[in-house]
Amino acid sequence: MVWIVALKTVEKILPKRAPRNRTITLSDTERQTYTRRLTGLRGPASPADVLNRILHQDVFVALDWLPAQSTDLIFADPPYNLTKSFAGKIFAQMPPDAYEAWLESWLAKLPRLLKPTGSVYICGDWRSSAAIQRVMARYFIVRNRITWEREKGRGAKRNWKNSAEDIWFGTVGDEYTFNVDAVKLKRQVIAPYTDERGAPKDWTASKSGRFRLTHPSNLWTDITVPFWSMPENTDHPTQKPEKLLAKIILAGSNPGQVVFDPFAGVGTTAVVAKKLGRNFVAVEIDAGYCCLALKRLALAKTDARIQCYADGVFWERNARRKTNDG
Repeated sequence: MVWIVALKTVEKILPKRAPRNRTITLSDTERQTYTRRLTGLRGPASPADVLNRILHQDVFVALDWLPAQSTDLIFADPPYNLTKSFAGKIFAQMPPDAYEAWLESWLAKLPRLLKPTGSVYICGDWRSSAAIQRVMARYFIVRNRITWEREKGRGAKRNWKNSAEDIWFGTVGDEYTFNVDAVKLKRQVIAPYTDERGAPKDWTASKSGRFRLTHPSNLWTDITVPFWSMPENTDHPTQKPEKLLAKIILAGSNPGQVVFDPFAGVGTTAVVAKKLGRNFVAVEIDAGYCCLALKRLALAKTDARIQCYADGVFWERNARRKTNDG
């Protein structure tokens, strides 16, 4: 089953941008330049054929041709079970059993790509989470469900505002990478407890304030969804934040290893992998999104910053600090 189930022509309307708008866009010249670079696979590939490439291709074709056991970490952000337009291509909502079958049609192909120590993270929302868990459990050991606060969108008069999404974490086996120290969160200390000698208890003081490092949990409330004044923002309707990918990539892989994204969108996984010294393989069916991904990768060569990540730790959002760009 192909995930793009309908097409419609949409009029290209260029939005008026505020003076401080930092949304990444493509000029006509850039679009032509990057489009000429787009390629896909035409048959079974070796690791060298796909490493650090954005593959412009249908994921259902690419998955069969990617090399076996070549990937350390997979991050997948598939269309949720909602009717939504992606650059004019429509993913149509399905009955729950049909969506579960669609998930399995590509998720079943992932174990072949992963090394025995590999892990996988798959995004969903409250409508799709149950199906994701069921399908993942057929092919992986399900380890956890991360819930992250997506503080964006409209309220509802007869329901709770939908401001959270899930990420399911699974592994191939019991031996897998999880770098807990790489993803600790630096929080401001509200109640600075001390021991009997008056020394700080699990916190340190600096000119920037009092902070403690806390272990990462499966509830993430420190993520900012990209918006118009952030330099990572694009017009993609469901773009994931770089900070979110940084947490997953740092926890689930080591420098030099390979991260794979089968629904790459505008390339956030590839960009963050590059910034953090990992290799990437990404597949995206839309040419415009591929071009934006290539532009973002070019920008990452001169700017490797990730929001709220500095000095090897993630800083609590809005914490007072001198070393982070916020």
